Amino acid sequence: MPVRKKILLLLALAVLIRILAFIVFRSTFDFVLTGQIHGSHAYDTYAVNLLQTGVFGALPGIPDASIPPLYAYILAGVYGLFGRGAPQVVLLNVIVDLVSIVLLVDIGRRLFPDGQAVGLVAGLAAALYPYLIFQSLTLIDSPLFAALLTAFIWAMVVLRQRQDNSASTLALAGFGGLLLGLATLTRPVLAAFVVLLPLWFLFRRTPRETAVRLAPVALLAIVVIGVWTARNARVYERFMPMTATAGSNFWQGNSPLVVPLLRAGYDVQWTSPESLEASDPRSAEADEERFRLALDYLRQHPEDIPELMWFKFITQWSIDVAPRFNPTDSAGPLVTVPGRAEAYQVPQLAPTDPITRYSTPLFDRIGRSVHRLYWGGMLLLAIAGSVLVWRAWREVSLIWFVLLAMTVAYVVFHPATRYRAPGDPFVFLLAAYAIAWVARRTGVARTRPQGSS
Repeated sequence: MPVRKKILLLLALAVLIRILAFIVFRSTFDFVLTGQIHGSHAYDTYAVNLLQTGVFGALPGIPDASIPPLYAYILAGVYGLFGRGAPQVVLLNVIVDLVSIVLLVDIGRRLFPDGQAVGLVAGLAAALYPYLIFQSLTLIDSPLFAALLTAFIWAMVVLRQRQDNSASTLALAGFGGLLLGLATLTRPVLAAFVVLLPLWFLFRRTPRETAVRLAPVALLAIVVIGVWTARNARVYERFMPMTATAGSNFWQGNSPLVVPLLRAGYDVQWTSPESLEASDPRSAEADEERFRLALDYLRQHPEDIPELMWFKFITQWSIDVAPRFNPTDSAGPLVTVPGRAEAYQVPQLAPTDPITRYSTPLFDRIGRSVHRLYWGGMLLLAIAGSVLVWRAWREVSLIWFVLLAMTVAYVVFHPATRYRAPGDPFVFLLAAYAIAWVARRTGVARTRPQGSS
């Protein structure tokens, strides 16, 4: 069967399974029918306010920068064209999922030995990945970020493979910079990867070639991010490159509560300092104060840092869905914190909070079990694939760098499965190589020239 037909069948399968999932679980995920938004209600609020007032803010007509902007702007566009509704959001997520799958297949083809098979198997794994299917049913930025991240990686792979510095090559570099800027405006977690990317180019290109090709990438990314940073400077009258919640996120991942909560299986996003000097907890001053409190904790307790980093790392790569538990008890669960006289009470969620649905048997038992088997199996195969593909390290190290960079970002701040998920398809590339290697060695698959049908 021709490769193009295989890809079309793969995409058709991805669409079918997502549409069927929405039909089956519409009573849970259709937020217009239920009044409960699964994912992030903040994006919906910002999108509605943008349409009604033209101002990006949680309160109508009052500008702020509490969340990265791109997904809310795209959501506002969808609402403006097609109306506010869950089917429209799912369709948006399905479209960007298809972009991710197509580009993932091509990345596998270009980087790996037996690349065509690797790309197709990885694409199939991404199409069937239960957690990504679940994310596509929710109002969340994960599918968009995954598509932008995959598109940026694809552009960098093609850019390094180009044999000349023609105008089209420089245009591709600029396009890559645009993608990097847009990805950062969706989730600002790629700083470590930007540092590692030139090293990967140097594995095959001279320093001059690397500089010439990556300069437009950097320039366009800075311009795109700079537009938002300039807007924030006008709103807050200070330098704020992305959001006014970076300090809050940093505190949530670097406080005495982190290890006890992660050990107990709860998310640290429910935590906040007991008191703040800033009068307005939503202000930029309050966010800076949270950042200082986190730094103070790290400076005053350096002996806690290794355990803190370790627990965040194993949470990031857990085969279970993290967090394992949600604060749904009527009184809120109690967690013992060393050095604290009283146990910490995890904040109670309202009974109508959609997160409470994830404690039902369908999601908590069946869903988590399926995830453990699927993700756990893929992770083991990816480890084997990393060993087996070692001789092609100059190419596939890009995949390792992506995973390393995202790990660094969330170990510095705080991890959760939904934060890691956009990078999971790159794990599937490594797993797919292990599958292709076994198939070739056992005679299940014949070796074909790369790029053949």
